[in-house]
Amino acid sequence: MRTDRGWARFYRTGWIVSAMFGMMAAHQWKEHVAEVEKRAEEAERTREEEALRRAVEERLRIARELHDSLTHSISVIKVQAGVATHLARKNGEEPSPALLAIEEASGDAVRELRSTLDVLRRDEDGGGGLERVPTLVERARSSGLPTSYRIRGVVRRVPSEVERTAYRVVQEALTNATRHAGSAHVAVEVTYDERCLTVRVEDDGVGSRKPPVPGYGLVGMRERVTALGGRLRAEPGRERGFTVLAELPAPTAS
Repeated sequence: MRTDRGWARFYRTGWIVSAMFGMMAAHQWKEHVAEVEKRAEEAERTREEEALRRAVEERLRIARELHDSLTHSISVIKVQAGVATHLARKNGEEPSPALLAIEEASGDAVRELRSTLDVLRRDEDGGGGLERVPTLVERARSSGLPTSYRIRGVVRRVPSEVERTAYRVVQEALTNATRHAGSAHVAVEVTYDERCLTVRVEDDGVGSRKPPVPGYGLVGMRERVTALGGRLRAEPGRERGFTVLAELPAPTAS
């Protein structure tokens, strides 16, 4: 009888130990499956980010080539229009308004294209960082646009591509405010937190009450932000003004 009870106790203990090992094995298997799924998600996200980055780089390359070609062609038009204007005045004639308009418009186009080219080529050399945002703000003020700048949170190092994107967002937003906000005040705000860098550029001008037509500047901003896994919001306020808000994932740079 004692032997039977001993064997029964042995069997119960064996079942308990087997159940414990089974539970541990099931738990380890679940952890393994979760780790595999996590790695698969990270690999997929990395592929998507790499595809977006390559798409942005290719579009920038095409933009550089187009701008080089257009700058040359428009420069030729400007020179020819200038020569025609000079010859007309030399012969005692007044240049036609159309010719003067062509000369002026081509000059403006060349200046704008060269400015854009300068921005595109600075990207190759590392571009601008957050330390250059005050320069953008000062430039906006000198152009007659009252602009304030504030930093919130504890300033820390963030990845260089995040800095460059934040700089470009501020640059494009201030350019748009200068063109469209009219008589307005612009507030530029950069906020640091543990995992994110937020850039807000907000004006109180009248501007347009309609959502913006996606031009190349806005499309470029959105592509830059999205390529980093961030979000961009660009929209008019409820009553007046316009807000550009970019949220960029920003783990601490090593």
